Amino acid sequence: MELAIKPFLKQYEAWQKWLDKETLFVFLGGGAGGGKSYWIAQKRIATAYGYPGSRAFIGRKELKRLMSSTFVTFTKACKELGVPKSDWDLNGQYNYIQFKNGSRIDLLDLDYKPSDPEYERFGSLEYTEGDVDESPEIQQKAFEVLKSRVGRHKNHEFGIPGKIGLTGNPSKEWPYRVFYKPFRDGTLPREYAFIQALYKDNPITAKIYERQLSSITDKTTKERLMFGNWEYDSSHDALMQYEAIIDLFTNPPSYKEDLYLTVDVARYGQDKTVYAFWRDWDAYEIVERTKLGVDKVAEELRNYMYQRGIPYSHCLVDEDGLGGGVVDILRGVKGFQANAAPFNHENYRNLKAQCAWRFSELVNNHGVSISAELDEERKNEIIADLEQVRSKDIDKDGKRQLKPKEEVKEILGRSPDKGDALIMRAWFDVSGFGGDEEALVIKPGITVEGSRKPGIAHVFKPGL
Repeated sequence: MELAIKPFLKQYEAWQKWLDKETLFVFLGGGAGGGKSYWIAQKRIATAYGYPGSRAFIGRKELKRLMSSTFVTFTKACKELGVPKSDWDLNGQYNYIQFKNGSRIDLLDLDYKPSDPEYERFGSLEYTEGDVDESPEIQQKAFEVLKSRVGRHKNHEFGIPGKIGLTGNPSKEWPYRVFYKPFRDGTLPREYAFIQALYKDNPITAKIYERQLSSITDKTTKERLMFGNWEYDSSHDALMQYEAIIDLFTNPPSYKEDLYLTVDVARYGQDKTVYAFWRDWDAYEIVERTKLGVDKVAEELRNYMYQRGIPYSHCLVDEDGLGGGVVDILRGVKGFQANAAPFNHENYRNLKAQCAWRFSELVNNHGVSISAELDEERKNEIIADLEQVRSKDIDKDGKRQLKPKEEVKEILGRSPDKGDALIMRAWFDVSGFGGDEEALVIKPGITVEGSRKPGIAHVFKPGL
């Protein structure tokens, strides 16, 4: 059948990118009421008819919300485009739309599942193309996996590339870093496209949405949904600016050779022990380990320090919980106690707050870098950890304090291990132990009285 699709201007711009041979990932984003979900419905219907036997997907974080929102928009689009209900059928048991010409649209639940952290449930699927509605809600890992699944079903026969369309409102999640910021800065790769659509760009519902959005009293929500502001201040209590956190991975590293090692030791079964290796203020390597006992952590630390020439006094270990045992074994390393009193009687609730404020100050001034080779998932975890470094009771007088760790863990669904290991680097700044004090160094092949293991000697060497 012939479809008379009449997109408004922003949808048309997105269609142009969708139909070219170069762009592979098209993000149509902005405020509420911009016609984003309707654009998805248009494409799915057009592909189903234009390429009989094609297989596509529409994904969203939760299948329930996909059915109550995105699918409802799909049915409206079918009606407005004159698509007979007899041409397609919804399979509610296996969650797909089947067209009588053989085309199919899978409805995917893209929520993160602890039992499937790598999204292996999508690993064997083959699609012609697909769409993700409200993409900021899902993890970037899901998008990366789906990128490998398109272009695999009859694309050569149809003569079209595998593409993914995405929609979403402004947020500081991964689409900000992958689509919006590069678009704003003029560095967006040519296979990516970003089109911003606001309520006023949709002539059909502009007046309705204007009334609704104008009534929003929360400033941040209004900036996001009405004006499509991606640079909104998401939280007045955040210690680090979001863009400054993003820039950690591109800031030029320090040329100084002062070496440090900060270690956040796992406290519980699901937590991770994180080693952060520093060259001055550049985290040049970050290592994660799971299910290590105290003895094993101590052994690894001893080997790391010897192999890399890191003095004992330049190693800081979180000694709350199991980390205390590591500090006892490796006499000479520094111990970090989050709830200890701050140095120099400064106006902080505890030592961790003092370090967090100092670290945040340096991050906001681009004085910290992370040159470690990390995959996107690890980067996103670091970004999320540092985003949650927030002050508590900011509007009240008194000592500066951080949002409790238990609240952070509830928000993240895990412990902010990597963020904690990074923040600990500031201890060497606020404490004054920056490299001029006497340092414990290890030497192989020497046994002296008091050594804990044969072959390891604790030797004082000033200035190292």
